[in-house]
Amino acid sequence: MPTRKSKKYSVVSELFEICKSRGTFEFDNDLVEEVAKKHGFKNKFDATKLDNSSLLPESILNDDYFILHLGKGKHRFARGIHYWYHQFEQIDTSETVNWKYRQSILNDYDTSESNILSVASNQRIVHEFLYHDIVANPKVYNARRTKANLTYNAGPYTVIAEKVQIEIDLTMEYQGGVTVIEGKNGFPTDFAIYQLFHPYLYFLAIKDNNQLPIQEITCCYILRKRTKDSSMLRLYNYTFDDPLNIASIRLVKKAQYNLIKR
Repeated sequence: MPTRKSKKYSVVSELFEICKSRGTFEFDNDLVEEVAKKHGFKNKFDATKLDNSSLLPESILNDDYFILHLGKGKHRFARGIHYWYHQFEQIDTSETVNWKYRQSILNDYDTSESNILSVASNQRIVHEFLYHDIVANPKVYNARRTKANLTYNAGPYTVIAEKVQIEIDLTMEYQGGVTVIEGKNGFPTDFAIYQLFHPYLYFLAIKDNNQLPIQEITCCYILRKRTKDSSMLRLYNYTFDDPLNIASIRLVKKAQYNLIKR
């Protein structure tokens, strides 16, 4: 994950200054590649992915800008960070569960997003959280990437994204309900809503076009923090009150699971 002094930080900072000097805030991957090479940042496709607002350079934060993804290698700096990032809600003591489990040898083997989701699934935590039933048997679909044309609102902006890439960490389907799931290490204060909203819109289009008999679509964010002797998972279930407005995100429920070894 990039830090304040990372190469990604330098790339995004310079992109913002270039756009300000040009008087236009839209830019493309050709410019990203040019600036990334200058700073020795190898993956131009990752340069504009800032999963939480703390990763934004101070100059962008101070001017209240974020990065819209427009598809086809195009992006735009837009004003109004609160349209794009959502603060994780505080979890109360009453929403904290001590979850006894028998640790497997691979449980804490790595810190990848895939491992986070595997632990939540293998320990039946996500089943209890989403379905209130640890023996529920949802269909599980692993990480995938796809592209779609999306049109929606982000505050005063109408976003028309053509062939924008959508990344889905995990999808679960149970009794006609589809849940898209994102996993991250640590407990950041907020997250980029598009990580959930773009997959939500993808499945909503499938539902609205009667391609599949989907009854309901929700989103789940799973966070994990580990210490030497313990591991905690925070799960947040979200929906969108207005499917054309990314800022209409609404919390359905939340919980923290403290993994206690037997």
